[in-house]
Amino acid sequence: MENKIKRWLDCSDSETAKELKGLNSDELYDRFYKEVEFGTGGMRGIIGTGTNRINRYTVAKTTLGYARFIKSKNGEERGIVIAYDNRRCSRYFAEVTAGVLASEGIKSYLFEDIRTTPELSFSVRELNAFGGIVITASHNPPEYNGYKIYNESGGQLVPSEIKPILEEMSKIEDELSIPIMAISEAGELVTIIGKEIDEKYYENVLSLQFDKCKKKDVKIVYSPEHGTGNIPVHHILGVAGLDVISVESQCPPDPNFSCTKNPNPEMAEAYEEAIKLMKSENADLAIATDPDCDRLGVVVNNSGTPILLTGNQSGAILLYYILSRHKEQGTLPDNAVIFSTVVTSVLGDKIAEDFGVDVEKTLTGFKFIGEKIRVHEEANDKSFIFGYEESNGCLIGDFVRDKDGVQASLMMCEAANYYKKQGKTLIQVLDEIYEKYGRYNDLLHSITLKGEDGNRKIIEIMTRLREHAVNEIAGLQVSEILDFKKPQIGFPLTDLIIYRFENGSFVAIRPSGTEPKCKFYYCILDADITEIIKYFEGENR
Repeated sequence: MENKIKRWLDCSDSETAKELKGLNSDELYDRFYKEVEFGTGGMRGIIGTGTNRINRYTVAKTTLGYARFIKSKNGEERGIVIAYDNRRCSRYFAEVTAGVLASEGIKSYLFEDIRTTPELSFSVRELNAFGGIVITASHNPPEYNGYKIYNESGGQLVPSEIKPILEEMSKIEDELSIPIMAISEAGELVTIIGKEIDEKYYENVLSLQFDKCKKKDVKIVYSPEHGTGNIPVHHILGVAGLDVISVESQCPPDPNFSCTKNPNPEMAEAYEEAIKLMKSENADLAIATDPDCDRLGVVVNNSGTPILLTGNQSGAILLYYILSRHKEQGTLPDNAVIFSTVVTSVLGDKIAEDFGVDVEKTLTGFKFIGEKIRVHEEANDKSFIFGYEESNGCLIGDFVRDKDGVQASLMMCEAANYYKKQGKTLIQVLDEIYEKYGRYNDLLHSITLKGEDGNRKIIEIMTRLREHAVNEIAGLQVSEILDFKKPQIGFPLTDLIIYRFENGSFVAIRPSGTEPKCKFYYCILDADITEIIKYFEGENR
């Protein structure tokens, strides 16, 4: 590691050397003890100098590894679509990406300005490109950025697709001297794209509506949390005839997220301003999308009381609404299928089964749902209806192959309008779903453990749960314990443990693939969850 640090200190980039010289030994160690890694949602890390950071050199190295893979598959002419969000350095990293590709003779399509992640997925398919790249760290704090790669079907790369790119990256000995062509010199190798793709994407999203009448009764408060959703969500909801009130302070694309306490729509503090506006305007809903607009969060005005839905709850409502409307209109295919992850609530499975719709499970990460869609599309054996995961991500129309906050915004607002005409709030609809299918207590708890010591602690937690299995927890009988580091039918190996109970409940534990966290997913039916949480997390919280 000392040689690596010296090489970076001797780098001709004076700013890089200056930043490193100002660090102490512990800080230097954290910057270089490993390389920033690909996780559940691509490569994410803190922006800064070092191999364990996101910077021009780690971006260039990843791009060069990908470029060599593209050339091995003769994908130069089809090209790569590049999008980026509002985060610090996103435009710069996008230009670095296009510049490395151009240096390798590979064509790219670079968006003129910030765009959502789902539109990147759509554009790969629309342009028949070889793949796509989006510069984003999704809902992570402001100091983060990241890099996600998409295949030709518009889905994020799964581990088997990432592997050959990582092998190419491992052959790169000096990431500091990778050629990066200036965009101004790239000529026809870089094509700037924009509104023409937007219009086609919008047309596809609007085609999802069950109710195409212009005027709707529901009133919506919306915040893009300073991210990419501002323009597309406002456009779609406006064309759909919805009354939308903006959280104006959170609309500008600010990389510092200055006017929100948290850009993550899973967290309650993301809605402070939206809830104030919802109350003052007596709106029915407050919705928020994360910075790259692939997730949707929902707060319901339930007779004056704001209630934040979890991703499991909003997903169940959307699934119930979509299947009900298809059945009502006679458009539900006989071979319909939905996809959800192994850590997503059982509630959605029960809803789908009641409508005669197949359910298939994937590992955590929407890339696996995108892969499922592709497999069944090629086999032409099942019709995709809906895909979702507990972390506020879902997909309705498969012209996108990743979770889509724009689609979700349209469909959630339409559902709220449909049920409002029946005199119901979405909370009342959720209660009806619980009464019909079972009241599942779905919770996600995370323990944040940073740095190398934190990573060691996460390994210890997972090891304890593997080595000290029990048959009963808080009165619930354990029916099986699934360790996904061992082969499980239909799933690649991963660091995940699932405790299943005889009454259909489960607890899943996994290290986050994008943040320094250990995550605990609880899906408990008709039981006190307190003692169960204490067993799994007690000594660690």
